[in-house]
Amino acid sequence: MDIVAQFELLSDAAQLAWAGTALWVLAGIAAVMERRRAKRRDVARLEQVGWVPWTNLFMLAAIAGGGCLAMSLPVVLGGL
Repeated sequence: MDIVAQFELLSDAAQLAWAGTALWVLAGIAAVMERRRAKRRDVARLEQVGWVPWTNLFMLAAIAGGGCLAMSLPVVLGGL
């Protein structure tokens, strides 16, 4: 069975938990990229990294991921 079919067969709470986890991984990547961009001292080298609002992406992904995890938590813990 492929991974998409396995994901479709999960409960709604489990799907929310996986989505929240994926969003937190994205938030972690955004935090690392913001730290990498902030360490650049030379403006010419800063342009090599590019202009992306990493802090905004971090906050958006962290809040959305936390919301997904918080909504799935009672069902996931109740299933233990």
